[in-house]
Amino acid sequence: MQLGATVMFFEVNGPTRRCDVTTRDITLAVLLMSGMIACEASAQGATRAEERLKERKITLPPAPAPVANYVRAVRVGNLLFVSGTTSRDLKPFGKVGRDLTVDQGYQAARHAGLLFLANVRAELGTLDRVKRVVKVLGMVNSADGFAEQPAVINGFSDLMVEVFGETMGKHARSAVGLAALPGNAPVEIEAILEVE
Repeated sequence: MQLGATVMFFEVNGPTRRCDVTTRDITLAVLLMSGMIACEASAQGATRAEERLKERKITLPPAPAPVANYVRAVRVGNLLFVSGTTSRDLKPFGKVGRDLTVDQGYQAARHAGLLFLANVRAELGTLDRVKRVVKVLGMVNSADGFAEQPAVINGFSDLMVEVFGETMGKHARSAVGLAALPGNAPVEIEAILEVE
């Protein structure tokens, strides 16, 4: 169905020519150009992850070595599956809701996030190769009846947004409570990343 016709005249190396263009054609051209401009502006305005770390004075710890029979990460195509990372040496240990407050659990999740980023950098050489944090599984060593796992895992999620920005850092997520975690850690986090 034709929405209406517009006649445009222009000169192309010679005589004036006539070209019929529908309103739909013009609308599509305008939308395409707008999208291209928005993408270009977004690309120019985006701050890379390594630069964001420096701006925010965030120093990553050394990447921890696996403590059992597994690897830090496995890459399949453009996806990086990163093994679970605990808060390791950050004290206190134990169950959130009994041995730790929600805020202490949040800090443990943030610390696990720093170790997670160190592992990703060790695998990729730079965090700038991360295109998107896709999916996060946050596990909380929970006291009986504790139900604030999402508030605890926000420590990790907030860090991902801080380092990668809203568009790349926001992710799908599950936050679950468990009866125990390795080393009596308060949190463990694993994730899937889209990478270059």
